[in-house]
Amino acid sequence: MTDRLSTLDAHLSGLAAALLPYRREAERLAGWGTELAWTLARGGRLLVAGNGGSAAEAQHLTAELVGKLRDDREPLSAIALHAETSALTAIGNDYGYDEVFARQVRAHGRPDDILLLMSTSGTSTNLLTAAQAGHDTGLRCWAFTGPTPNPLADLCHDVLAVPSPDSQVVQELQLVATHVLCEYVERGLPASAGRTPQGVPAGNARSGPVRTGVEVVLGEGGREVEAR
Repeated sequence: MTDRLSTLDAHLSGLAAALLPYRREAERLAGWGTELAWTLARGGRLLVAGNGGSAAEAQHLTAELVGKLRDDREPLSAIALHAETSALTAIGNDYGYDEVFARQVRAHGRPDDILLLMSTSGTSTNLLTAAQAGHDTGLRCWAFTGPTPNPLADLCHDVLAVPSPDSQVVQELQLVATHVLCEYVERGLPASAGRTPQGVPAGNARSGPVRTGVEVVLGEGGREVEAR
């Protein structure tokens, strides 16, 4: 019993030690939530990637956005890049594991979409390659990482770095960040209409949600008419 309590106490002590500095880092989530709400409300997309436990965190985040965190709302476009297993394994087989996320970023990302990369170390080559692909494609790149400096943080436009040497604590606080980010997104959705957040050019706003399919029929004289 003593050993079990010592293990629990040691883990909770590490978590408690990280909470205050994490609180200062997490203040940026309000701005991220506003920007992400603005992007998604206008038909933009969030791409998320991570390895191992961070992959689970990435999928958790996209599930909250496509589904809901609290109240019912329209679904938001968010894709966890590791979850498309056939694409992931095909890319890894044909192009190497370093490309498994980057090739999907180039396929799915559009200028002014957002790419969020999750890592405890900030050194995974496939995430670094994805960040570079994000820059090349015109995406805004964010990262959840462990302590900085690290290579992934250096490649991204903004980073929320959990200041703990324990990767378990980093992942646990990244889950907190995931929930708080989604909370800010849902609060920001009603206010996002007609407003451009700081740092996003007004000319890049999409006029509405992306239409994933358009039916074209022939009218009189063979003229194409778009069915709505």
